[in-house]
Amino acid sequence: MIEILNSFEKYLEDKGYSKLTPFGKPSTTHDYSQRRIPAIISREGISINRLIKDISMVVSKYDSYGSESDYGNKSNRAYINALKRFEEYIQSENYLQ
Repeated sequence: MIEILNSFEKYLEDKGYSKLTPFGKPSTTHDYSQRRIPAIISREGISINRLIKDISMVVSKYDSYGSESDYGNKSNRAYINALKRFEEYIQSENYLQ
């Protein structure tokens, strides 16, 4: 799991997401890869591999009008945005083949 999340963090950096805040603290790349995605995995009680396999379903569940949309909308939609970026990442890496 750690390897995939670290690779996801690098993917976000390569896409232009912030690695550090202006104060030198970890920013979006770390937050999405090391906090938000693991939180969803824990909350769902699933493995990273199951999240990869079911990513579209999980995104729908946490997005607007989904059964977990209230949670997905927390922290300025950080959870759903992290899930959507993770979905883009796994599609770009062909994990779903």
